[in-house]
Amino acid sequence: MTTSLSSAPEWSTEDWRDTALAWVAEVLGRTGRRVTGPVEPRVRPWSLVWRVPTDAGPVWFKANNPGTRYEAGLLAALARLTPDAVLHPLAVDADRGWSLLPDGGPSLRDVLAGERDLTHWERVLPTYGGVQRATASHVDALLELGVPDRRPARLSEGFGELLAAEDDLLLGAEGGMSGELHERLRGYRPEFDERCRRLAEIGVPATIQHDDLHDGNVFATGGGYRFFDWGDASVAHPFGTLLVTLRSVAYAFELPAGDPALVRLRDAYLEGWTDRYDRVTLREAADLAITTAKVSRALSWRSALRTPDPARSEYAAAVPGWLEELFN
Repeated sequence: MTTSLSSAPEWSTEDWRDTALAWVAEVLGRTGRRVTGPVEPRVRPWSLVWRVPTDAGPVWFKANNPGTRYEAGLLAALARLTPDAVLHPLAVDADRGWSLLPDGGPSLRDVLAGERDLTHWERVLPTYGGVQRATASHVDALLELGVPDRRPARLSEGFGELLAAEDDLLLGAEGGMSGELHERLRGYRPEFDERCRRLAEIGVPATIQHDDLHDGNVFATGGGYRFFDWGDASVAHPFGTLLVTLRSVAYAFELPAGDPALVRLRDAYLEGWTDRYDRVTLREAADLAITTAKVSRALSWRSALRTPDPARSEYAAAVPGWLEELFN
């Protein structure tokens, strides 16, 4: 990766920690709560998360690195636009990429550990599709918040940028992209551009696309489903979501690719767009979006790893790895 290691992540300093803790305490004080013990940290190159114990139950503080800082402002926007589908932040500081959230309860992964019931996903996906349709008319506002633009035309440009970013591809390095694969991807560029062009031509409006929607990023309670961890999100073709989601379901339920259960989930998700498009066209768009979203995943990882954290090297192979998926 090209990021310099000359400085440590901002959250590694004592001054930063003190400032963040003071912000959390101030926000909680406005709601009549107080911190009752030490925070429990989880640190990744792209974010720091604290579980903060309070006298009214835990809350969650998150700080994003510069590559994913837009998540804080996006959380506030989604709470306004789709109030029943996300947690309502106790506070956000969009400039610093900080957010403080209430506890969301068990995740869908927790629920599925006790009951392997695929019908949860049959309800989750239409609910999530509703979030996307509700935000489609607000993409300009989302882009102004810094949410990445990965609509089909921009994704085509992004593919070219990735192919030129040899350091990010770890070109020729151990665990990185081989020269042979790099040339093969360069030759694939016209076909990829055509897929993007056709996807845009179908005309399904761009909207928010979570880009990492799996059972660990959905809260599941008696009140329904709420979606969280939007740090990979972009303004994009909505159906790109299916890349990660269907793979994660197939893995969790040990289903082969193309299993009828996965087809049913895909179609349950697409149903929300059948008022404007026929099912054959929607399935074509889904196939195109799933393929082109592999470049979106590579771009997401590239952004997430724009950090001086040395631990980023553990994840660096994800950038070339997702591009290799274009041939799988």
